[in-house]
Amino acid sequence: MLLSISLILILGMFMGWICQKIKLPSLLGMLITGIVLGPYVLNLLDDSILGISAELRKIALIIILTRAGLGLDLSGLKKIGRPAVLMCFVPASFELIGMILLAPKLMGLTVLEAAIMGAVLAAVSPAVVVPRMVKLMDEGYGVNEGIPQLILAGASVDDVYVIVLFSTFVGMMQGEGASILKFVNIPISIFLGIGVLLAYFFKKMHIRDTSKVLIILSISFLLVVMEDKLSTPITFSALIAIMFIGIGLQKKRETVAKRLSVKYGKLWVAAEVFLFVLVGATVNIGYLGKVGVKALIVIIGALVFRMFGVFVCLLGTSLKRKERLFTMLAYTPKATVQAAIGGIPLALGFTCGDLVLTVAVLAIVLTAPLGAFAIDLSYKKLLNR
Repeated sequence: MLLSISLILILGMFMGWICQKIKLPSLLGMLITGIVLGPYVLNLLDDSILGISAELRKIALIIILTRAGLGLDLSGLKKIGRPAVLMCFVPASFELIGMILLAPKLMGLTVLEAAIMGAVLAAVSPAVVVPRMVKLMDEGYGVNEGIPQLILAGASVDDVYVIVLFSTFVGMMQGEGASILKFVNIPISIFLGIGVLLAYFFKKMHIRDTSKVLIILSISFLLVVMEDKLSTPITFSALIAIMFIGIGLQKKRETVAKRLSVKYGKLWVAAEVFLFVLVGATVNIGYLGKVGVKALIVIIGALVFRMFGVFVCLLGTSLKRKERLFTMLAYTPKATVQAAIGGIPLALGFTCGDLVLTVAVLAIVLTAPLGAFAIDLSYKKLLNR
């Protein structure tokens, strides 16, 4: 196992660095590393590390969600107004509808399987979008029109919305069905986001930030275990609860939340490498060859639906045509959430699991670099400084 960990970290970071040098997102290098090291190519990774791959990816997802919660400024949505609120769920919903319409016809999936695939693909990638929007704000492009702020605010909640949908569809696939209780689970999950209590505890108990991170991580792991063990009609979504731990802390102890966000950023350096390399390792190259063309058509078709959803969100705003075009392009990259949840249907033994994972990886490989290039090459032409 130690050799496998060493190969994952050294080669994953090295390939990520090479991709950065040629202006590609580093996560692509990590994905390629996983595919090459994995059982379908060189088979250099130990079975013991592949056996806990799902748990390691879940830890990475916990780190992503907590970090998102710590940095989520809900007041930003109020300032920007209606378009920002719509951007949180309308584009993802349109993309999901596009997938439900296209995937059953092209790939032979059931409507529910297509909905699971759509929920995996529908999230925008903070890993690609956030640093570029921050750069635009630093350089002053589109700031007066609120374009980077709009994309940042929408993207942060978009992921949460998609994860709620994914959890619901997975539950339905497992035979739980859709009921009012599913929607009761959402406020219960929010209530379980005990960030407010932690904020009070951290105020009374002066402990190091590293210890605070360990406490939050331990509570997050407990919530995931509790969700798996509970068999009552009313349960909760651990992922939403974890997100709201960060939001509660950010609301009550903003300075502490900022410091903890930096700590989680450091944790994410290692978690990102493991996440993308291990996702790459689970991709069946032979299967990829069979579904490649159809998968590309489905991904591109769903993206067209997504871009139309962004267009709908911007109706009634004062943005010019070129500014709307930029927003539509900037809201397409996929990466982090797809890597974190793309392998879950396969781990649960769903018949569509291989296909969902393959399409998720293809979506990352296609949209992460194209989305990054589209933003980098067009912002000076399409936005006012």
